[in-house]
Amino acid sequence: MQELRGTGVALVTPFNEDLSIDYNGLTKLVEYCISGGVNYLVTLGTTAESATLSSEEKQAVVAHIIKVAEGRLPIVLGVGGNHTAAVVAELKNGKYDGIKAILSVSPAYNKPTQEGIYQHFASVATASPLPVVLYNVPGRTSSNMLPETTARLARDFDNIIAIKEATGDMSQVLELIHKTPDDFMVISGDDTLSLPLVSAGGSGVISVIGQGIPEVFTEIINDGLNDAFAKAYKEHFKILELIDLIFEEGNPAGIKSLLAHQGVCKPFVRLPLVKATDDLHQKIGAFLNTL
Repeated sequence: MQELRGTGVALVTPFNEDLSIDYNGLTKLVEYCISGGVNYLVTLGTTAESATLSSEEKQAVVAHIIKVAEGRLPIVLGVGGNHTAAVVAELKNGKYDGIKAILSVSPAYNKPTQEGIYQHFASVATASPLPVVLYNVPGRTSSNMLPETTARLARDFDNIIAIKEATGDMSQVLELIHKTPDDFMVISGDDTLSLPLVSAGGSGVISVIGQGIPEVFTEIINDGLNDAFAKAYKEHFKILELIDLIFEEGNPAGIKSLLAHQGVCKPFVRLPLVKATDDLHQKIGAFLNTL
């Protein structure tokens, strides 16, 4: 699955002002990312506000992305939750034409033990007809999947091929890279730490900022993967403030504000999220003008 090496982007779901899905905006977003050189697309992750989409909307969004992409790059589908049996049923009953892999987040709210996390993903791996990318994001789930658990899963299940690691903890990243098999991919889930992770031997990033400035961000990650670190860090430092800005009022309000400035889609989000304030929207626009 070297197709998932480099820059993946966790796509937003564009909405119209009445909060219906903006399929024209979604088309423009996919084309914008492809023309910017990203390596793969991730749909129905947390950035997609998937918790607020109905089952019918989820199916329609995925089908639209597959149709627009036309096989030009791999697509990863988010399938996860905190009810293991429901996730297993969804995996067994899903349709996967045009999908290369599954991204599955560690259970939120339940706060399982490490053994509970292991057994959850053991069930996911057994049920999944596709390769599985684990997703560890303690800031959202309130539980941290430790490197020992990830390494155990990587050893025990051939179809668990990678982890999207979003702890923001480089010590844990280093331990992950050290303890997992050589062909197991450690992928950054943190835009700020994506280049340091690549520097340490990681495989790339599943990014939020990457869909807003795809050409710039993809080049940074590619330079890192090609050991051109002096050039990569010079450009990486230039966008750190922008990364901070898009997360200042939560995700995906900030990235949707940036995309609105780029003319890709509108800035609307569904409750309980609210769109970026005018002040943040103006700051993002001012930074883009200097980039």
